[in-house]
Amino acid sequence: MNKPQKLFSESVKEFFKTVFYALLIAGLIRTILFQPFWIPSGSMKPNLLIGDYIFVNKFVYGYSKYSCPFSLCPFEGRLFYNEPKRGDVVVFRHPANGKDYVKRLIGLPGDEILLKRGRLWINKNKVGVKKLEDFIEKKEKQGPLGSIPRCSNSPVALGAQCRKRQFLEIINGEIEIRTLDISDGEYGDDTTSFKVPEGEFFFLGDNRDNSLDSRFGRLTGGVGFVKAQNLIGRADGILFSSAGNLLVAFWSWRKDRFFRGVN
Repeated sequence: MNKPQKLFSESVKEFFKTVFYALLIAGLIRTILFQPFWIPSGSMKPNLLIGDYIFVNKFVYGYSKYSCPFSLCPFEGRLFYNEPKRGDVVVFRHPANGKDYVKRLIGLPGDEILLKRGRLWINKNKVGVKKLEDFIEKKEKQGPLGSIPRCSNSPVALGAQCRKRQFLEIINGEIEIRTLDISDGEYGDDTTSFKVPEGEFFFLGDNRDNSLDSRFGRLTGGVGFVKAQNLIGRADGILFSSAGNLLVAFWSWRKDRFFRGVN
């Protein structure tokens, strides 16, 4: 092999070595630090839409058996670096079926949570609300699952405007959460008082009338209380969003939702 051929061969090897290490590092970052998560349902509207692709910070709260890859962590429990905060949007492993869920953290250990006529009470204090303009979307099949949204202005024909009542919940004068309320008298609008056990958390979906969350027991499809070790991480941002069935359907991309934070 002459010198030019040898230099070319070495350059090719170096190129592929660089690509390999770049992909390896990217894979490790994805596995260890961040995890992408696709939003399959409308339970977190208006803040997360079907077809949003979010990234989850897996170590913001510390290690758990679900955030640690390949069982690298030396313990089964969770060691908190930062305590989960009320208002965080959290991805967690369902205690019963093992699926990944995304909901809003509302109840901390020791809290008393109650819903009365659709309004949220925390530790016997009614959370203040402010009426906002209706949340409006088209009534059509959404995402690969073909989910059709429920509407406050039903009956609504396919293709017409689907409206939902929208409120701003203000917790302790500092945490502001946009929520949706489809109708009065829904099954989850009135609950018993929940006392959150030590080491566990209470979650709600922002689309309150379309969310199976901690208000509902696991036998009825809900999640109940969620243990600390089931937390995967905090949803920090939206990388990409598509209203269509396929990622390649560029005409369905929601460009205004690319690279934005999760509220």
